[in-house]
Amino acid sequence: MANTFSRLLQTKQSRGAGYLVLVDPDALADAHLGSYVRSATKAGADGFLVGGSLMLTNALGEQLKTIKANTEVPVVLFPGSLFQISPHADAILYLVLISGRNPDHLIGNHVVAAPIIRSMKLETISTGYMLIGTGKTTSAEFMSNTKPIPNHKPDIAVAHALAAEMMGIACLYLDAGSGADEPVSDAMIGGIAKYCALPMIIGGGIRTPEDAARKVKAGASFIVTGTAIESQDSMDKIQHFADAVHSVHRV
Repeated sequence: MANTFSRLLQTKQSRGAGYLVLVDPDALADAHLGSYVRSATKAGADGFLVGGSLMLTNALGEQLKTIKANTEVPVVLFPGSLFQISPHADAILYLVLISGRNPDHLIGNHVVAAPIIRSMKLETISTGYMLIGTGKTTSAEFMSNTKPIPNHKPDIAVAHALAAEMMGIACLYLDAGSGADEPVSDAMIGGIAKYCALPMIIGGGIRTPEDAARKVKAGASFIVTGTAIESQDSMDKIQHFADAVHSVHRV
């Protein structure tokens, strides 16, 4: 049986790009979580990321069980802290905050988490995580105590991406942050795609399906939305986002 990362790469290969829905455990009432996940899967989500910069709930494990029970697509932890680790996910993004210089997020927290993750037999997806600054201080920037890469400086992001690739990291996550004023620029995504072969996950500030399609055309492998689909008509939005991501044919 293929591991979770292989499944995600197969989705990228077969569909051109994948669409991931970010679930903030604090944002959805437990009573609605199962139906939300079933509907999102039916609408075209290729996977779920679970986590947030802050977490007020202490029921992460039970929520992951609910999510897993209501979908067959990958469920991956997107941890905002050491407290967001659970054996009930399919995998965890093992995030190395390569855009910052905070040693806790480069190696310190990883050393603490590694024995726990190993004991859980939880699959790790080594991920070079880059915070991209778009004009607003985000929760991830504040909580990580790191300075983001400016959105108008694609050359800096390219150099970081190349370093990640040379260090053997498996994929990249470029994040403008929840509720960002604007998404990661096409120029930055395209620059990285030109020089670096690592698959790219792009999130933050992507508010429309047209935004998502542009990011895929620029070189994104996976698109993540969270805030953009937290509304009453979220299932229609998820379907529109999924259709846009899957319909892009790169020239």
